[in-house]
Amino acid sequence: MVEPYFEAFSVAVVDDDPKLRTRLAMQLGTGVRSASFPSIDLLEERFVAGDPLVVVFGPSFATTEGLKDVERLTRQRPEIGAILVVEELSTQALQQALRAGVKDVLAAPADSGQLTESVTRVAETLNALPSRSAPAPAMVEAPAELGRVITVFSTKGGAGKSVVASNLAVALARKTAGQVVLVDADLQFGDVAVMLKLTPQHTIVEAVSAMDRLDPQLLQSLLIRHEPSGVLVLPAPLEPAFADQVSASDMNTIVSLLKTFCAYVVIDTPAHFNEVVLGLLEDSDDIVLIAGMDIPNIKNVKLGLQTLRLLNIPVSKLKLILNRANSKAKLDVGEVERTLGIKADALIPSDVAVPQSVNKGVPVLIDSPKAGVARSFEQLAELFHTADAKSARR
Repeated sequence: MVEPYFEAFSVAVVDDDPKLRTRLAMQLGTGVRSASFPSIDLLEERFVAGDPLVVVFGPSFATTEGLKDVERLTRQRPEIGAILVVEELSTQALQQALRAGVKDVLAAPADSGQLTESVTRVAETLNALPSRSAPAPAMVEAPAELGRVITVFSTKGGAGKSVVASNLAVALARKTAGQVVLVDADLQFGDVAVMLKLTPQHTIVEAVSAMDRLDPQLLQSLLIRHEPSGVLVLPAPLEPAFADQVSASDMNTIVSLLKTFCAYVVIDTPAHFNEVVLGLLEDSDDIVLIAGMDIPNIKNVKLGLQTLRLLNIPVSKLKLILNRANSKAKLDVGEVERTLGIKADALIPSDVAVPQSVNKGVPVLIDSPKAGVARSFEQLAELFHTADAKSARR
């Protein structure tokens, strides 16, 4: 039996050039537990599964085949943080490396300070990553049946999706004994964590990295709890470049697992159709379609409705929400409904309390519970909670 070779925060250097391996290992300094290997296979022979390890890959892995090997390793072993050293740093090289699960890319020759800083930064993310060998966290009690998936969507940026999604999640958490999870599926520019003043240790990227072994217990350990409300949050990637690592299939798998232990899964989305969004819309129980009270917004929402019909998404799934419905845009609610060909299910008034709450990082339901807009979010949540209660009585 092979004795454990690496301890916490060990570093391995992997490249087929022995001189380069030696130089990189020496740059790490004597204070770092390090070892070098000519191949990934040899690394895996000595690697104890579950122990955090930073692997510095040399330029020989900056090829299509090399990155495939790196991706295989990082997907199978989420406790490994990969750094890639390349001969020439370019946007294309960076994108390819990030898609392969590499956490940082450095141009050769990397100076010692730069390399050490990168290793330290990656090691800190691994320290936060829960290990399957660690004591299992207390499981959330699973609902009697699968949770309800509510996707918040709009075809126009600035319509207020994230505000609606976060406050809807908070309102639902107040109405149900089960858990409510808020998923930030705006993979490039999601700001749910910012709006809730959260500093996530994990994002959806970690869930995708562990996809081969992802189960409800591991997924639950990656969620961050918004203490004032009790809402669980799965944040968007911290860097826009990481968005490419999340496929539609990955996202649907994650949502399916969340449904097994959460009563409600509320999903915030970007303001455009893409593969991930289409997959979420098709698999959702409800689609909250946000429309602002201005002509460009209404035009985009009408085009979005046409697209949803072409995709054969049932109208019964849709809940039309008119945001800032009392604004001074001089648009009549009835006129908007006639233009869109669908009745509004809820009206969210314009209120200065909303931008104030956003700037504080506190949902308006918590920051200004007596405001009219807060009551509107409570009424919006009631649409889903009441429907679930009626369904349970049948």
